Amino acid sequence: MLFLYIIIGLSVLFDLLNGIRDAGNFVSTLISTHVFRRHTALIVSAVAEFVGPLVFGTAVARAFEEKLVAREQMTLQVIGAALLAAILWNLITLWLSIPSSSTHSLVGGIFGAVIAAGGMAALQTEGIFSILLSLFLSPLLGIAAGYLMTLLFYYLARDATPNVNGVFMALQVPFSVLLATSYGANDAQKTMAMITLGLIATGQLDSFDVPTWVILVSAGATALGILLSDQRLVHKLGSKFFRLKPIHGSGAEAGASIILLGSSLLGYPASSSQVITSAILGSGAADRVNKVRWGTAWPILQAWLIAIPVSMGLAAGCYWLLGKLGFLF
Repeated sequence: MLFLYIIIGLSVLFDLLNGIRDAGNFVSTLISTHVFRRHTALIVSAVAEFVGPLVFGTAVARAFEEKLVAREQMTLQVIGAALLAAILWNLITLWLSIPSSSTHSLVGGIFGAVIAAGGMAALQTEGIFSILLSLFLSPLLGIAAGYLMTLLFYYLARDATPNVNGVFMALQVPFSVLLATSYGANDAQKTMAMITLGLIATGQLDSFDVPTWVILVSAGATALGILLSDQRLVHKLGSKFFRLKPIHGSGAEAGASIILLGSSLLGYPASSSQVITSAILGSGAADRVNKVRWGTAWPILQAWLIAIPVSMGLAAGCYWLLGKLGFLF
């Protein structure tokens, strides 16, 4: 039971870090276009995020349980190693101020820990392929959605006066709430999956039914992380890609919301940080492709690409270390 409490604590810490690093993705458009001050944007986003998993169910959590590995392979030692690896990678990228993907770090952590425990045969190849495909496609879909929504808004405002900026500033409020809600609907569920698997591994649950208290704890930890977010990441996303205008903010928020909500309802985990960042890039490209400072995005892309393999290595090491501390189990 002691290690179960440690698993819950690690899950909450992972969720907290997830909120801290990802808040910059979905409040940067609000702050850069002067719709809200930073603290107001964070409070609104934290409340909306908390509501997300309560409204849109737990399909993504079930995907983690059904598609990655067989349930019997998810022992406390495997879960603990996966969470430790994801936390370590999040801390490293947070220290370097790189908007990396918490989802990638957790998926990589699970892969590494499971392989260390039972070899490649312990992985469910078909389910893993669908999840990796979802993670690969999500940034591409984010770019496309941000691009298309911004073009649509340009078309609707084609005969408008410059006063239309006020309209798009007003539209950013509901779009940002929808974005934060969709973020909560997707990201918080990954923590729910880890806690629930821990409860199953210790015999506290017989089936994968996420308890209400797990939903509340997971959503609450992410919301708290948003309130404690890293201002450096907000600045990077909000000003270094290109000069955001309200129409870009509305296009990016609407496009990212569509992708994240669709993923959540279909039960496919998406990297929210990738989707939102990509939608911002796509909204800028709707003006012209060379408007975006693509070189600024290159370190972010590199961090996305290495997150899974690095987390796999970290998880294998953490699994070995936890084995040496077997008295905790």
